[in-house]
Amino acid sequence: VQLQASGGGLVQAGGSLKLSCTASGRTGNMGWFRQAPGKEREFVSAIGWSAGSTSYADSVKGRFTISRDSAKNTIYLQMNSLKLEDTAVYYCAAIRSYYAVPITTLRTYDYWGQGTQVTVSS
Repeated sequence: VQLQASGGGLVQAGGSLKLSCTASGRTGNMGWFRQAPGKEREFVSAIGWSAGSTSYADSVKGRFTISRDSAKNTIYLQMNSLKLEDTAVYYCAAIRSYYAVPITTLRTYDYWGQGTQVTVSS
């Protein structure tokens, strides 16, 4: 399975971007992570397989929204009120298995996209 992420770019602080990630085949749970320069990759958001339950890092809660179109094997990340500290490469990830709850642990994910750069300027 390959994951293709898109939608990154340069945006001013306070602006919005919407990321998309499409899997080439059927997968289980999916989520978003990010990695800023000099920092470890960190959890951003994930969505459960059933009932669409979601989870967010505290740093993005209330500003980011994850959603899923199962028919298209695609997840989205709507990012609003972007801050300078949101600047990072954003990676989508997927798991082979299906879990009702969102999975937040990086090591659980089996597939990773190539990443899309999000740069927030002042």
